[in-house]
Amino acid sequence: MCKIKINSVLFLIVLEIFFVATAAFEETCEFDREMEKQCRLHNYKTVKPLLDYFRQVRNELEDKEIKENKLNELNSDLIEKYHDIVRIHEKFMKEEALLDKYKTKILKGENDLQLCQNKVEELESKFNSQQNNFVILKGQLADKSTKLENCELQLKNLNSSLIEKDEKIKRFSENIQNNTEHQKTIELQLEQSKTKLIKKDKDNQLCRAEVDTLNKTLLNTLIPSSCSPFGDSDIHPLNVSGIGFFDVLCDSQLAGPGWIVIQQRVGGNESFNRDWATYRKGFGSYKSDFFLGLEKIHRITSLQRHELYIHLVTLNGNTYNASYEDFKISDEDSGYKLSLGKFDGTVIGDAMRYHETMKFTTIDRDNDTDDSNCAVDYKSGWWYNACSYCNLNAQYGPDLNWWGNNLKEAKMLIRPKEAMKK
Repeated sequence: MCKIKINSVLFLIVLEIFFVATAAFEETCEFDREMEKQCRLHNYKTVKPLLDYFRQVRNELEDKEIKENKLNELNSDLIEKYHDIVRIHEKFMKEEALLDKYKTKILKGENDLQLCQNKVEELESKFNSQQNNFVILKGQLADKSTKLENCELQLKNLNSSLIEKDEKIKRFSENIQNNTEHQKTIELQLEQSKTKLIKKDKDNQLCRAEVDTLNKTLLNTLIPSSCSPFGDSDIHPLNVSGIGFFDVLCDSQLAGPGWIVIQQRVGGNESFNRDWATYRKGFGSYKSDFFLGLEKIHRITSLQRHELYIHLVTLNGNTYNASYEDFKISDEDSGYKLSLGKFDGTVIGDAMRYHETMKFTTIDRDNDTDDSNCAVDYKSGWWYNACSYCNLNAQYGPDLNWWGNNLKEAKMLIRPKEAMKK
């Protein structure tokens, strides 16, 4: 197409040149008519090659048009064939999808067939095992049939034995009837004896009850509620209202007679990192380290006014004491709250005062005023504030101290205030 356009442009340019040349030539001929023949000959010679070229261009244009028509026809045929190829491809894709579905169904069928074969093999194995069991049961049935025959023989023998025993029973029944009247007489005598025995048992129970009452009264009279009657340093039983009988360690050496040791640290291995229930009940050994128990201390100090005596031994062997004139702790509902009274003693500093009115704190019951649980921090139960100026239940080391003085021994003792007056 581009060549055709170029040739057309050239043709127009040549044509214009021809018209210009013709016009110029005619003007010349007007002056020289004689040269007309020569001019015509010259024009013919000039135009003839152009006319030949124009014929050639026209023929080429006609050939080009024919070829373009053929090319358009070929393009349309090619487009139709392309659409046919597209339709064939789509059809092929659909058939391929169907083929994939058929393949999937075939694979599934093969898997189902394999499963069926496995089930058949499993059923065959079960059938074989059941057949073996059937053979075994058949043998067992034969054995049992033999045993059944033996049992029938034994049953016949037993029937004959039963007949003989029935005859003996008849003879025995006659003897029993004869003895029945004698037995009734004996039963009447037994009933009379039983009545007498029941009456004696009731009398014995009444006697035992009276004896138990007398024993309890005697124990309550003889067993005191403090160590005041004892003048030694030993273990003695006490009878405290609300809690009953229990043993305590009495001390008459450190600060005079009548003291109950409620806490003791003398270098033992007892752990004071205990829970609330253990501190409530008490723990340890009177021969080593121990804590008497919060509930016992509450019951003792609630009966009457008590004083507290604290015995301290520092690491360098110096001995100190601290005393409080009105020591007591509240009940469990109030957290065994500490109350002290007036302070006196040889130790420097009233360290226990910082803990007065505080509830008891253990690793499982946080009653202190600190952000953390002091019992967990110091591995011991105590009447912590936030946390302590003294801690007589702490582990041996820097935590076992009184106002910064490290201790190797500590004891807490109480006794009724009335004991001093006597």
